[in-house]
Amino acid sequence: MDVVTIGESMVLFTPQTAGPLRFSDTFHRTIGGAESNVAIALSRLGHQAGWISRLGNDEFGLYLRNYIRGEGVDTSAVRFDTDAPTAVFFKEANPGKDPKIYYYRRNSAASNMTPEELDEVYLSKAKMIHITGITPALSESCKQTIYRTIHIAKQNNQTIVFDPNVRLKLWPEEEAAEILSDIAMKSDIVMPGLKEGELLTGGKNPEKIAEKLLQGNAKAVVIKLGERGAYYQTDSASAYVPGEKVSKIIDTVGAGDGFAAGFISGMLRGWEYEQAVALGNKLGAYALSVLGDAEGYPYWSEINPDNSEKLILR
Repeated sequence: MDVVTIGESMVLFTPQTAGPLRFSDTFHRTIGGAESNVAIALSRLGHQAGWISRLGNDEFGLYLRNYIRGEGVDTSAVRFDTDAPTAVFFKEANPGKDPKIYYYRRNSAASNMTPEELDEVYLSKAKMIHITGITPALSESCKQTIYRTIHIAKQNNQTIVFDPNVRLKLWPEEEAAEILSDIAMKSDIVMPGLKEGELLTGGKNPEKIAEKLLQGNAKAVVIKLGERGAYYQTDSASAYVPGEKVSKIIDTVGAGDGFAAGFISGMLRGWEYEQAVALGNKLGAYALSVLGDAEGYPYWSEINPDNSEKLILR
């Protein structure tokens, strides 16, 4: 297994027309969730990805499991909850801008995840463990599950990749900053957005944010800068990597997860940081071009039709 990720996936309903949801009558159903987005994108790039979660023992839960499994992601560690439902959310269409999101995930099946149910053998099979700041925001037991995941990964000398993915609709800003900063300091690779980095460190620019995050366990910090691309920094190197041009932005949700998957893919292939970041930028750009979270992620053959591991990204 190349990567195992852990977190909640939800059924996503997107209206067929733009504007306030109160005027929307018809919706398109698909899936959403940062961790499963990353797993799906990695699978399309040719990697073995596993996803750990809880789903309601209901039709939406079966739909999510089947969809994600159908993308080649290993779902054998997914549990079904007979007492809590699968979460859903609605995305208010706003082409070219960040959409408004309405969550219905309180007391969901995924919020019942506990550290005791983690399969340590399953986790130990992965080269990398991908976590986000969304999961610890769901409940106290989810927070402890993430800390237990980190503990297991450290015991196995696995690389922990952390995307803060701040969701202030789920918890207070002060609590989010405290917990996510602590998780960042325990992680090997940290990938915040610029505002997220400022929340975690108080730094006002990518260089200062990276410097502070590198004071923890991190070997590398990658800061997502939207259309400007990304900035990476290690103990020995740093650089700004320009973003990919996108002629028309359809939907911004899922771009950050695509970036994470592209960067992780580059790391798994043994690439230098600059190339891995460039691949992350490319995956993020693909996600911007379609309506939906995971629908736009490309297959490896689309990015590299010659199937060469010496792909040069510019």
